[in-house]
Amino acid sequence: MEYIRLKIIEEYAEKFNIPIMQKDGIKFLTDYIKKNNIKKILEIGSAIGYSAIKMALVSDDIKVTTIERDKERFEIALKNIREFDLNDRIDIILGDALEIDLSDKYDLIFIDAAKGQYIKFFERFDSNLNTKGAIVSDNLSFHGLVEDDSKTNNRNTKQLVKKIRKYIDFLKSNKDYETIFYKIGDGISVSIKK
Repeated sequence: MEYIRLKIIEEYAEKFNIPIMQKDGIKFLTDYIKKNNIKKILEIGSAIGYSAIKMALVSDDIKVTTIERDKERFEIALKNIREFDLNDRIDIILGDALEIDLSDKYDLIFIDAAKGQYIKFFERFDSNLNTKGAIVSDNLSFHGLVEDDSKTNNRNTKQLVKKIRKYIDFLKSNKDYETIFYKIGDGISVSIKK
């Protein structure tokens, strides 16, 4: 039953062009959560709730707080979370992550929202991460354009690629974190607090 419901979300995302994690990317993330015994997760960018649901399904004692600023997507995510009967373990907040103050501490922070804001998200929620916690970022390859932006002539896309590259440099030079980059899904980084 779970499998069928997840398939419906995947098909919906594809039909309406809603970006959700690629299959090998989400597998990497859920495996990481399992392997590292992660219990408390903050997600920046819920979209329609797919990754929050996948993360919560790893284990019955996982709690996810997820933030989405698009009202329509928020409503769909809420509906999806309820259908999986996970509303007691997934707390979804409607709003701009950069304007939300959270006092909780998390074992993992997952950034998968506005690509141009990744540095701001990282800096804003850094203090919410437990010691030895990890910040995982998705879409660092951005469909291969970060490695080779000659595949697009779109000015906005080129600007976005520039911002993602800047974020990658920010991660590489961040002395408080040890970051490993993975060519999985659409490019993932795992930054572990030293």
